[in-house]
Order: sequence, then C-alpha cells, then structure tokens
Amino acid sequence: MDFKTRVAELGGVGKKTFKKFEYLGVKTAKDLLYYFPFRYEDYRKIVPIAQLQAGELVTICGQVELIASKKSFRSRKTITEALVSDKSGSVRIVWFNQPFITKNIHVGDILYLSGKAQADMLGPKLTSPIYEKYKKEGSTHTARLVPIYPTTHGLTQKQIRFLISHVMGLAAKIKEWLPANILEQADLIPFSSALYGIHFPTDDNDLKLSTDRLKFDELFLIQLRAELARQEKSTLQAPPISFKEDKIKEFVSSLPFTLTKSQKISAWEILQDIAKTKPMNRLVSGDVGSGKTVVAAIAIYNAFLNGYQAAMMAPTEILAQQHYQSLQKLFSKLNIRVGLLTGSQTGKLKKEIVADINDGKIDVVVGTHALLVENVSFYKLGLVVVDEQHRFGVEQRKLIKQKGLGAHFLSMTATPIPRSLALMIYGDLDVSIINEMPPGRKKIITKMVEPAKREKAYQFIHDQVKLGRQVFVICSLIEQKDEAEIEIINYSANPTNEKKSVLSEYEKLSQKVFPDLKVGYLHGKLKPTEKDKVMDEFKNKKIDILVSTSVVEVGVDIPNASVMMIEGAESFGLAQLHQFRGRVGRSSHQSYCLLFSSSSSQKSSERLKYFESNSDGFKLAQKDLEIRGPGEVYGTEQSGEMNLRLAKLSDRELINKAREAAKTIVLNPDKYSQVMKIVKDWEGQVHLE
Repeated sequence: MDFKTRVAELGGVGKKTFKKFEYLGVKTAKDLLYYFPFRYEDYRKIVPIAQLQAGELVTICGQVELIASKKSFRSRKTITEALVSDKSGSVRIVWFNQPFITKNIHVGDILYLSGKAQADMLGPKLTSPIYEKYKKEGSTHTARLVPIYPTTHGLTQKQIRFLISHVMGLAAKIKEWLPANILEQADLIPFSSALYGIHFPTDDNDLKLSTDRLKFDELFLIQLRAELARQEKSTLQAPPISFKEDKIKEFVSSLPFTLTKSQKISAWEILQDIAKTKPMNRLVSGDVGSGKTVVAAIAIYNAFLNGYQAAMMAPTEILAQQHYQSLQKLFSKLNIRVGLLTGSQTGKLKKEIVADINDGKIDVVVGTHALLVENVSFYKLGLVVVDEQHRFGVEQRKLIKQKGLGAHFLSMTATPIPRSLALMIYGDLDVSIINEMPPGRKKIITKMVEPAKREKAYQFIHDQVKLGRQVFVICSLIEQKDEAEIEIINYSANPTNEKKSVLSEYEKLSQKVFPDLKVGYLHGKLKPTEKDKVMDEFKNKKIDILVSTSVVEVGVDIPNASVMMIEGAESFGLAQLHQFRGRVGRSSHQSYCLLFSSSSSQKSSERLKYFESNSDGFKLAQKDLEIRGPGEVYGTEQSGEMNLRLAKLSDRELINKAREAAKTIVLNPDKYSQVMKIVKDWEGQVHLE
C-alpha cells in the first residue's frame, strides 16, 4: 500500500462504499490521511459498572454474558439486547435495528462499550453504545478521545475510522518539509506526528500540539505567498495618477445622491494609492447595493483626467452590461468614451472595439474574460478594476494580472469580509470596507416561515406579483442526513441534481401554486447564452417568478424584485443567505426575504433566527466564520483562494508565528530552496490574489 492506493482497493470497501467516500472527496489512501475529524467524543472515562451514573458519557469494559435479538411487537423493529458484566456488577445493553450485531458479538467476548449511561425501573443500561472488542494494543472507537468525521448518508463513523487506522502507517513515510529552525522557532511537532495526533490523539495535549502544527502549515503557506507577492510588487513600477481634486469634487457634487462616509473613505484611499509609483493592489469589500461601482467610477474618472485608460472586468455578460450601463449613466455629462467587449458580440463589432481599445479611442472598457484575449493590448492602461474576481478561474486571474502589469489594480467583492480575515487571506492586499447602505433604502423584512404558514406565504407572493413586483426563488441542494450519524450536512454541486431540484420546484410553482403567473428557471446545466436570455427576460418583466439555484449567478440589479424566497434555508451559510437577500430591496419598494426550512435541528433554527434579526453583512460574516470557518463561508476551497480546514481567525498567535516564519524564508530564499519549491507547487493548485 502507498499514498496512491485507491480506497476501493482497501479491505472491506465495496463499490457502494467507495462511491460514498468518493462523494466526500476521498479517493486514495493519502486522501484518507488528510481527511480530518471536526470534533471528538471523550470516552476516556472507564468506570466500573456498579458506579454508572445516568446522563454521564462513559466507557465500560466487560464480558458478554447473554446476547439475543427479537422483533418489537408494535413497530416490528429489531431489538438486540445483551447483558455485560465486570467484577462490580452487570448492565443491560440495547441496540435498535442492528440485527447484524449478533453476528459480530458473542457470549464470552470482552468488550469496550462507550455511550451515555441511562437508568429505568430495571436499573442501569446503555442504549446504542459504540462497541469494540478488547485488544491489548489499544482501542480505535472507544475508551479514548474518539474522532468524529464529516460523513454522508449510509457511511458510518466506524467505517471511516477503521479505514483511516488502516492507512495510518503511511504517515511515517511523509517527509518533514519545514526546516528544523522554523519548527524550533514556532515550537512545532513533526508533521507525521501531527497526522497521528489529529486522528487518534493520546490526550488533550497531543491533540492541541497536532492541531497547532497542521493549522500552522495552512497559515504559513498563505503568509509565505503573501510575503513573496509583497516582495514581487515592490519591484514593479506603475504610472502615478495624480489626484485632480477640483474635477473630482465637481463630479461627486454632480451625482444625484450623497456619498456615504465609508464610500468617501474608500474613494480617498484609492485616490491616494494610485498617485504612487507602486502599483495599487486594493480590495473594496462592501455589501450588495452599498455603492462600490460609484467608488470605482471616481478612480476611473481620475485615471481618465490623467490621460490613462481603465478596464473593468465582470464574470458574466449580464454583470458586464450592468456595469457598462452604470458607467455610461455616471459619465453621461463628461467626454468619456465607454466601450463594451463581451464574448457574444459579432466578429466585426468585436474587431472594431478591440481596434478602438488598442488605439486609445475608448477611454474605459467594460467586459468579460473577452478582455483577456491576446489581441487586446490597450493604448495606455492605468487602472484595472475587477468585480467578484473569485468567480474567475485561477488561469483567468493570472491573465488579468499579466494584462494589467504595471497598472493599478482594484478588485471589488459584494461578500462582506471582516478586516481580520481579509488581512489573513490577502496579506499583500490593502482593504477598503464599505459598511453603510445609501440613504433611502428600506430595511428588508426577513421572516422564517413555519410549514403551517406556507400557503399564507404563497398568497403573499401572489399579492406582491399582482402589485407589479417580481420574485426570486432559491432552491438548496442537500443530501439527506444519516439519522444514526452525526449532525453534518453535505452540499451537492452536482449539475444534474441541481437541474432536477430546480425543475421540480419550477413544475410545482408554475403548474400547481401559481398557474396564472409567468414562472421561469435557471440551473447550472443551461448554456451561458440561455442563462443570459432568462435573466434578460426577468429584467424586462417578462418573468414574474424566477426559480434558481445558488450555483447560478443572480447578482444582477433587478430593482423591481421585492421578494426573495429561500427553500432549505438551513443548508446555506449566513453570508450566502445575506447575498441572496441583497438581490431584493434595491429600490424604494418594501422588500421581503422568506426563509423555508425543513430542519428540526435547534442549531439550524438559532442560526436562522440570528439571520432574521441581523441585516449587517459584516456581523453575519463574522458569525458565520465562528460557526463554519473561512473555507465554507467564502467557498474558497472550491475557488482555489484558500484552503483553511483547521485554522481560524482567532488563532492570532499562530498567524503571527506563520508570518514571522514566512519573513525568515523570504529573506534567504536560496537557503530554503526546498520550501520555495513546495510553495511554487502549491501555487500551481492555489492562486492567492
């Protein structure tokens, strides 16, 4: 067996089981080693049977005296009962619907049994405990800190633990990649020891040391990449775009609205940056509808006043057109030529626009990835603005950087990113935060809808459409939980499921619930041109209700949409729910966000109640980080920006240690060539802006 050995080749793994592991992203022995637990059950307390106390989480060690299965008279379920005893006494053990247990456990077996002690009129008992036969070399599932892993329907914790214990020997073959002085400087244990300790810790200290080491590795790679980017950036030269104060003030005062305080601060930070000879690398993070485009427009106008071109990129044609229209409107009284370049334009038109960009006849070009083609070379590019750049692929983002080499770089995101997270992820990036909404916007009324009130909610939606409003319906994609397993949900990004989920909801709403209304749908299997067509129809009020998945870009400005209905709201993070909610409330109409949940979990309910009563995106993002961690909140594991599975924002000491270690490496790259090579390999898979 080696790191590349497929899980399907390991003992006891059939086709069905392998598919379940594959669904979790675990295909090889190496994947198993890196599949970390998310919590632990403490079953270290081994107590004599006579001392069992109801409600305590305990482990007992005893011999099986009796074991038998029977069918329950009422429910026809299988009940397996056993009597287990030690020197101090006996206890009843009960399992439900696990008839195979009588094949695994026999009279005379000595077992470890871990679970919560209970008592009834017949005395103490353990219901559905984890069991394991006593072995001299120690236990895997009981009598220890027991790892609990993310799982999926039909895959048990025992199966996952068994296979991981089976491949643990490979950990010793992993070479230490951090230099000895860095390990000593940061007080870290070897990597192979950390892998043992995260899966099967001997005690709390072993668990802490192991977790710290693995967290450090995640943070160190990010910090080292940021240090290298900072160093690289310091050698680049950019054209200084001086602040044309009078003209900019005139432009701002001509706007039909007053800038918020945070818009003014963000604009000022950008204007100061672009006046330097060092290229600006700034991120503007602001809620949906907080006015990021106007801030970018001020910088674009300032570049124009200095004789430079500006380029603005968006991930979809609809968003590009939206920005194009916004800029045309903002610059309508100025002599600024705004152009649009997208993939769907005809060959002749595209050629003309590209020629005008290259000749400097277009001052500001707005476009999609079409701007990255080789024949677009720009006449005098001074500023590049990218909207939601995490939605571009890794290669596209590299091209954006290369195309704008020497130009000032501004990226915008509608995902509220707490400053502490931004500084950690984007160590080489300056961050501006817009945390206020323009005046006059009405607060969106958010309500959790109980199942009994669904019909009432449908009636409310119908009334809104009759008033001339439009509605978004978001469908979640969720795999069923295994009741006998841990409380963790797996989200599916399978386009086929996505299509099925949307089409079944579309069918229900268009045929049964709202047969008199125009209902449309969007899902991941539609071609980009089809998606654009549907969004155009929605924008032009030809569709009353749009059914969509979260996978599809719906970040288009539809001022007439006043209701956001979210099915399976419990399966989305707070930051994502907030993104959906921001699609409505973009005009003077009162808007609403209706949450439908099929979960009975108290945790889910508390989270949705928190969302219901909070409208500050940054607060919600912070809460989401506490609950779920950055990888899940920002989808960064998928988008290739950051893969933080263990590290958290609160690990300030480790972040500082990682930063210091990164500086040590960067100051002497030749001495640490092995580490530099690993970072380069890592960068092939991950691209930090």
